[in-house]
Amino acid sequence: MGDGRRHIGAAERRDRLALRQRLAGPSRAGSPEEVAGSLVALHGTDPATVHLAVGARLADAARTVGGTERALYEDGTLVRMHGMRHTVFVFPMELTAVVHASTGLTVAARERATLLRNMAEAGAPDAAWLTEVEESTLAALARRGQATATELARDEPRLKEQFVYAAGKSYEGVHTVSTRLLRVLGVEGKVVRGRPLGSWTSSQFRWAPAPEHPQLDPAEAQAELLRRWLAACGPATEEDLKWWTGWRVTEVRRALAAIGAEAVSLDEGTGYVVAGDAGPVAGPAEPWAALLPALDPTAMGWRQRDWYLAPELWPMLFDRSGNVGPTVWWNGRVIGGWAQRADGEIVWRVLDGEGIGSEGTGREAAASIAAEAERLAAWVGPTRVTPRFRTPLERELSA
Repeated sequence: MGDGRRHIGAAERRDRLALRQRLAGPSRAGSPEEVAGSLVALHGTDPATVHLAVGARLADAARTVGGTERALYEDGTLVRMHGMRHTVFVFPMELTAVVHASTGLTVAARERATLLRNMAEAGAPDAAWLTEVEESTLAALARRGQATATELARDEPRLKEQFVYAAGKSYEGVHTVSTRLLRVLGVEGKVVRGRPLGSWTSSQFRWAPAPEHPQLDPAEAQAELLRRWLAACGPATEEDLKWWTGWRVTEVRRALAAIGAEAVSLDEGTGYVVAGDAGPVAGPAEPWAALLPALDPTAMGWRQRDWYLAPELWPMLFDRSGNVGPTVWWNGRVIGGWAQRADGEIVWRVLDGEGIGSEGTGREAAASIAAEAERLAAWVGPTRVTPRFRTPLERELSA
């Protein structure tokens, strides 16, 4: 390049993805903590995604459920909490302070203001009343250790209070104070989601007091979060960074400058890597396949995805809100999708034949994908997994 920037093409980006996202066989991790540390964050909106994302990357997939539940609910080395873009993620414990300061504070202020405005518009009690309920709720949760919203409402009956939201509008609804307040407390870093009421696929959670962590400078926290994400996912464009973090472009640029990020050339324009990471990267020694779950952090990791996902595959693999469904990967490219049927069988379909290559390579890919399907079925066992956000191909395959 005339400007001295090294060009990193799509093939090398896929090689980096294979190794740093723990997808190629030899790079698989030994524990859920290693997986989360390598990816920075695991999507937690759909509880099953956390376990399925871990299982796809563990060298010993049989340890998925036990290891992940230990990390989340016994050792506390992984924490499920609100993070970027007001989304629930699972983070390594050491990142909770960074995430809270870098993204949570701004979102939390907005969420509390919205709740108070909605209550005022509905003629519900005021901010002083809400503060009393909040303090009482947190005290009850501290006594219990973990509790559901229903259990907390027994200790603090005012949590059962309801108010009408958006009265007179097409989206009018009745909100319960417990639902809205616990959500705000989660974004504010005061509570986190604890052990589910059912299995690892359950969406019904207990709440728990948030682990204590130091209060960090927001700008320094943003720089640290960006550094970690670029180390795992770089190179990435400014648009990727803005989308993943949910920050303003000025915040992204400030954080890039703070960590001394290096600019590189990508097929879609300028990208960035952490300092010293612009050099060539050797890819995996052997071809690899992976079956990743809906909302997997690799499939959702970048705003611009053409380098690993052909645009024509979007209608079958994404829902209308942009949530990705279960995907089949071959050598760093999404080539299809998979689903679990009612009898437990894992079924898959290739949509992008060009992503496989020659007939011989196609047979190798099919064998590798089938092996991954067997590996997945073995550790999932009798559990049935239905993605929270369903996509056309997943619905079709699971029927």
